[in-house]
Amino acid sequence: MILCRVVGTVVATHRCDDIPGARYLLVQATDMKGQGRTGYHVALDPLGAGPGELVLLSRGSSARQTESSHQKPVDAIVAGIVDQVDAHGHAVYRK
Repeated sequence: MILCRVVGTVVATHRCDDIPGARYLLVQATDMKGQGRTGYHVALDPLGAGPGELVLLSRGSSARQTESSHQKPVDAIVAGIVDQVDAHGHAVYRK
C-alpha cells in the first residue's frame, strides 16, 4: 500500500468500468508525515475520502479484490482513510 493525500477529483462521463456510482480521486504519493512527493494516481474511492485527507492506496491486482472492483478495470483503490501514523514510537501524523 502507498500513503497518499487526496488532492482532487477526476470526472469521466464516458468510461468502461461498469461500476455504478464510481467516484475517482486524484491522489499524490506522500512520505509518512503526509508531505507530498512526486507521483500522482487516479483511484476508485468506495470510502468517501475528502480533499486533503491521507489515504491508503492499493494498486494492481490487489485493487480488484473488493466487492465493488472485483474483475473490473481498476488499477488503484482507496483502501483506508488514515487517522494516525506512528513511527519509532512517536506519532508523525494525526488527522
